[in-house]
Amino acid sequence: MPNAHGGKLVDRSLSGPARRAAFENAHALPRIELSERAVADLECIATGVYSPLEGFMTEEQYASVLAHKRLPQGLAWTIPVALQIDEARGARVPVDAEVALAHPNGDILATMTVTSKYRPDQEKEAQRVFTTAEDKHPGVATMRAEGPVYLGGPITLVADIPHGDFHEYRKTPTQTRAEFEERGWKTIVAFQTRNPIHRAHEYITKVALEGVDGLLVHPLVGGTKADDVPADVRMRCYEVLLKHYYPAARTLLAAFPAAMRYAGPAEAIMHAVARQNYGCTHFIVGRDHAGVGSYYGTYDAQKAFDEYSPDELAIVPLKFENAFFCNRTKQMATEKTSTSTPEERLSLSGTILRGMLVRGELPPEYVTRPEVAEVLMAAMAPAG
Repeated sequence: MPNAHGGKLVDRSLSGPARRAAFENAHALPRIELSERAVADLECIATGVYSPLEGFMTEEQYASVLAHKRLPQGLAWTIPVALQIDEARGARVPVDAEVALAHPNGDILATMTVTSKYRPDQEKEAQRVFTTAEDKHPGVATMRAEGPVYLGGPITLVADIPHGDFHEYRKTPTQTRAEFEERGWKTIVAFQTRNPIHRAHEYITKVALEGVDGLLVHPLVGGTKADDVPADVRMRCYEVLLKHYYPAARTLLAAFPAAMRYAGPAEAIMHAVARQNYGCTHFIVGRDHAGVGSYYGTYDAQKAFDEYSPDELAIVPLKFENAFFCNRTKQMATEKTSTSTPEERLSLSGTILRGMLVRGELPPEYVTRPEVAEVLMAAMAPAG
């Protein structure tokens, strides 16, 4: 199993009497209520998903990421993870202040020592991270909505982050590493998804599984855009698919708590960093990873990995061509393995699958397995 990114898996949570004391003391501190995205970032920092970060990014870290796509110590990193707040709240938080971080429901979750406060150029950030400053890009819109004042500094988790779903699948990096060890897996490939797994996904995950000990199916369950398939529906799809079509002894399903930023190549690197921290040795990168609309080229995310050496990013990307159903051979294939003509190829994608569901069309078996289609139709087909 690889070391965590930076060499050490971060754990910023307290336990026992120390946690109880810190939780009580936090109620006397100025309080910042977090957004949904900030809660997801807090969880990823506290549990080591975003190792080596020990808190929200300082101005120095932020500037290094934007300028060099690396943290100051030279490790691959492509997306700022700062705590953004509005101007009014920002004016009330001085540097060196100790603050309490609260869930949107008001419950205190963590404390933070504010070591850095800054107001960066968000137009520049949008271009560097998302390659566009258009508000119609969901990542750009969310970044602006989070606020113009950025806070950085170490955090300490003093209470459990509440979740109403997927409890059995919410495994921290410490827990997945322990499970890999128990299963005897030395090489593990991770598959990031925010869509139901269609036949092209199934094909590339199984090809990848041929070369490693185990497969981590790791769907993102943090915030996504409104027209994405809801996480609870997707999770039922993953359950039935893995039950019927994957070897249980070589497959693990777990939830990835991060929020989606739709940053294409930049987010592909971050997804890989996180999976290294979970203990994975390999990471699947398919077509238009973490893309949205037409903002990124089909294989831009794969090219992004060419910018880093193994010293900067230890996890190995497995780059896959666009997979399709081949009418000539009646099976899944890519251009690397098929001699079919374009007319003999049936393209698959999450967009195509979502379109069928919106129109009330039953996805055929070459698009997705019948058990998955049944779940999707029951949950998402239009009424009437």
